[in-house]
Amino acid sequence: MDRTMSESSTEATAEPTFYPGRRSASCPFVPAAEIRELAAAGPISKVRTWEGKQPWLITGYTEARELFADPRVSADNHHPSYPHIHEGMKAVAELSPRTMFNTDGQEHARYRRMLAKPFTPKRLEAMRPNIQKHIDETIDAMLAAGNSADLATALALPVPSLMICELLGVPYEDHAFFQEATELGFGGNATAEEQQQSTLEMLGFLNKLIEAKTENPGEDLLSDVAELVRDGELQVWEASLQTVGILVAGHETTANMITLAVIALLDRPEQLAVVRDTEDPQVLGNAVDELIRYMSIVDTGLRRVAVEDIKVGGEVIRAGDPIVFDLATANWNAEVFPEPGTLDLTRPNATQHLAFGSGRHQCIGQQLARIELGMVLQTLFRRIPTLRLTVPTEQIDFKYDAMVYGVRSLPVEW
Repeated sequence: MDRTMSESSTEATAEPTFYPGRRSASCPFVPAAEIRELAAAGPISKVRTWEGKQPWLITGYTEARELFADPRVSADNHHPSYPHIHEGMKAVAELSPRTMFNTDGQEHARYRRMLAKPFTPKRLEAMRPNIQKHIDETIDAMLAAGNSADLATALALPVPSLMICELLGVPYEDHAFFQEATELGFGGNATAEEQQQSTLEMLGFLNKLIEAKTENPGEDLLSDVAELVRDGELQVWEASLQTVGILVAGHETTANMITLAVIALLDRPEQLAVVRDTEDPQVLGNAVDELIRYMSIVDTGLRRVAVEDIKVGGEVIRAGDPIVFDLATANWNAEVFPEPGTLDLTRPNATQHLAFGSGRHQCIGQQLARIELGMVLQTLFRRIPTLRLTVPTEQIDFKYDAMVYGVRSLPVEW
């Protein structure tokens, strides 16, 4: 009896697992071991964050999809219980007004409509020839420089950077500035002061561009929001804040998906052949979605807060409770994706992954990311069939401490 009571007391006072976890260099695509243990125990559990909060961690696929669609789950990063990723992001949230990224319901829908025009299927399909042109020119330059390269800086980062610049209407000669700001913000090591200063500099940069486009608009996103400024729907600084997230995230996420996909495919020649050899857009599209499921690069979870009580997964999330969705474990749910640790580019339900979220806050740029990833991989493997890594996977410099999982460099040769 005493022993049982002692064990119960220990369990009751045990400190929750720290979140986020850390993946292993020996198995770089497998979700963190400590988070997988939580997922194996149940679809919802409590974890501990850097600021001492204890959010509910959603690792179950069904529970995640249910909560993504629940209007009682809010993206409001001004809420006192919101589980910020790190001190720098909390500092930025304190400065930010209402945007597409931190609002809900009709307010969110209004902001999302403001930014939706460049991401329509018609506009994205029209971008394909230009995407292909940038890919070919970038690979040309890489080949001309010799028989080896850092694929991260030579290809994976330049192509999505060029495309996000064109989509927004940002001069590409300024890409070094926003890439530096992105590395600071997504790296996870910035102080609150550094994060705020970087954000203010980025907003000042965008303010000037939007002001210029109110006089000389083009076919781009900044011109779209400049029109809203002219019509009095937004102030210039509000317009800047609506677009800054797309600018900094639009190249960082795709760049990391490219490098990780190359690592995974070079280790699996039969899967690489599916991407390289197909002429069927549906086959390539499914392969891309399976890669995205397998990699699940949002490594610090999607953050939310409950605004009403919610019963889910055998637990009750109370109003005001913080929530974190761990996308990697949800996308490795064996009941939904049999043998989830196997990369199967012909997986029949690959498109059901949650790597872009789900519901009203699903990533607005997801289709552009899919297009770029598929086109880059297919072109790269067709043009450089002898591509290979120059170091073992264990020696690659993975971004274990970043918001977006990936690599800092990827040395290759051919």
